[in-house]
Amino acid sequence: MVIAARTVSQVVTHMGIAFGIMYFLTGSVAFGGLAALLEPMINVVLLPLHARAWAKVRAGQPSARRVTFLATEKLSQAGMHMGVAFAVMYWATGSAAFGGLAVVLEPACNMLLLPYHDRAWERFAQRLETRRGMQPTPA
Repeated sequence: MVIAARTVSQVVTHMGIAFGIMYFLTGSVAFGGLAALLEPMINVVLLPLHARAWAKVRAGQPSARRVTFLATEKLSQAGMHMGVAFAVMYWATGSAAFGGLAVVLEPACNMLLLPYHDRAWERFAQRLETRRGMQPTPA
């Protein structure tokens, strides 16, 4: 249950970041809402395809090279994410400058804010486990 709630919270946080950046750049609630919905949905569709393609690339590689392929996969994933951010912003505004700002701001905000989100959820899960550990077990 905690894992599902944490995942939903992470999606909402990500969408809030996308909305905030789009609203900051355009001053439009409509464009902010569009970015908040469109960008994560596109990534949700593309990420499993990306992961599947990289799994095929990594398959059969010697273990010494797997680390290199994993690092390359993560860089590729970041590039894909940035491309989606650019495309959504460019499509919505017609501005390559705004698209470029989205490419820089959106991942930077996610990298800065999501670790705080994750730590808060880890503390919450630890407190929950502590409380469960203190409760007597039913006989």
